[in-house]
Amino acid sequence: MQFQQLQYFVAVAETRHFTRAAELVHVAQPSLSQQIKALERELGADLFLRARGNITLTDAGEALLPLARRILADADTARHEVQELVQLRGGRVRLGATPSLCTGLLPDVLRAFHDRYPGIRLLIEEGGSHDLVRELARGALDLALIVLPLPPASPALTTVELLREDLVVVSSPEAPAPGRGAPAVHVADLEGERLVMFRHGYDLRELTVAACRSAGFEPDFAVEGGEMDAVLGFVRAGLGVAVVPRMVATRSGRGLRVTPLARPGLHRTIALAHRSDVAPPRAARELQRMLLER
Repeated sequence: MQFQQLQYFVAVAETRHFTRAAELVHVAQPSLSQQIKALERELGADLFLRARGNITLTDAGEALLPLARRILADADTARHEVQELVQLRGGRVRLGATPSLCTGLLPDVLRAFHDRYPGIRLLIEEGGSHDLVRELARGALDLALIVLPLPPASPALTTVELLREDLVVVSSPEAPAPGRGAPAVHVADLEGERLVMFRHGYDLRELTVAACRSAGFEPDFAVEGGEMDAVLGFVRAGLGVAVVPRMVATRSGRGLRVTPLARPGLHRTIALAHRSDVAPPRAARELQRMLLER
């Protein structure tokens, strides 16, 4: 019994017509008929009652049909699973993330992914959420870790919330503590503090400036325009204080004083995004799963 013979048998059973079945499986009708006869000889039973213009299944054909369909379905599943495994032995994943997430969240997850799939290249692009959304829209990224809510007029993206992260105030241990040394400070306590501020387009800049204005004051910048590593370095040097994610402060906080923000505090919501009209490649879906299960 050959796999191809089962394909031909199912095609005839479904169309009840040898010529249409041959067209369906892209083979000449005489070849299909010969293979069906060979299958019947192998099984020792007729599978079809052949009357002019009327093809019906025999009892043997009725018994074989569900089994043949199951065998063909299992073969398709096996082929798909093997192809999926092959894809995970090579290829690439293009992941976008904000610099703070590259510093705080990604190292451990990417290490675990690389250990499991060493043949897959990881291409990381750092940027603000606005930039990453544009890169997703033009197909330059498979996945991106972005800060919600999405920018206005964003393209159609599928987002899954990943985490809600607290923000904290970092300062130099050699400088006076913000909020006169209180164990937790309010945003209003930052009035009069010199802030080390991120560049324009950075989510943390917009969130911090908006919080200061809501508290009734305009923030005073000592230095502005940096990425995460530069901001932390300037704070360590005593140039001012900065508002950063707790994860970053925990991971990169050596040489920094970390002060929580008093309730209700400041938070940001991180989501994993991809284009709604294009399914991510298999390797990207596996990285997505590991991020969601971290």
